[in-house]
Amino acid sequence: MVRFTKMHGIGNDYVYVNGFEETVDDPAALAVAIADRHRGVGGDGLILILPPEAGVEADVRMRMFNADGSESEMCGNGVRCVAKYAIDHGLSESRPIRVQTGAGVLPIDWTTDREGRVSDATVDMGTPILDLAAVPVDAQRLLRHDAHSGTIEVEGQPWTFVFVSMGNPHAVAYVDDVAAIDLARLGPLVERHGAFPRRMNVHLVEVHDSGEATMRTWERGSGITLACGTGASAVCVAGVLVGRTDRRLLAHLPGGDLVLEWREADRHVLMTGPATEVFTGTWQHGGAARCGSTGGEPLRCR
Repeated sequence: MVRFTKMHGIGNDYVYVNGFEETVDDPAALAVAIADRHRGVGGDGLILILPPEAGVEADVRMRMFNADGSESEMCGNGVRCVAKYAIDHGLSESRPIRVQTGAGVLPIDWTTDREGRVSDATVDMGTPILDLAAVPVDAQRLLRHDAHSGTIEVEGQPWTFVFVSMGNPHAVAYVDDVAAIDLARLGPLVERHGAFPRRMNVHLVEVHDSGEATMRTWERGSGITLACGTGASAVCVAGVLVGRTDRRLLAHLPGGDLVLEWREADRHVLMTGPATEVFTGTWQHGGAARCGSTGGEPLRCR
């Protein structure tokens, strides 16, 4: 039996387990079972909140598993929820709280609501990785490329992407109408293209003006999601690189809005958005928990 908490950042939802108190022997297998939206709790994956590794200056550690069981380096919406959980549940009182991730230790500032619970968080996402080989992208498998962009063929059609790593790989394409693209078909073909040795997160972006854009996401290992924080950060960086948007960007995602800024002074990306706790429960091995949302206070269920 494992106790869990369901949380989301603008609809990018995960099942969270407090590893200070719970033990998960096979997190990849648990992620597949518990993330199932029909037979499990439901979510984009599983996130473990753990003590930091020895010698690492952090308050908590985050391990993130996609719905298919694969482990990812980071999740921008997920790490905001990790910060909320750690503060709200007494694991830390630090400001900023420092979260160890597969992409490094990230400092996170936070604000609280009238009840004293964390409502929003600003994550210092660090500096983006722009070198194609480091993203990683195999430039030899591209039809053509320059320093930050490249073109691949998908079902006989050329698609040009800007490549950015925020500790995990992202491909950003600009389109006239994000709603008109069959992302469910395009996403997996790009994700597993031979040019991407660690697969790829895929983002379609429709620019409204230099400070505002709408995006849709296909996440590697999870499929279409309502939001992607690292992806929105990558979109902010990509827009500056190709001259489509400014360093400060309001990104509209299907689940809500994020505010991004790629600071010129230190080249760090800041991401600001909400974090929400939905309910808590217990997972019986081999079966699903019976839980639901009250729409107000998080529901405590068994």
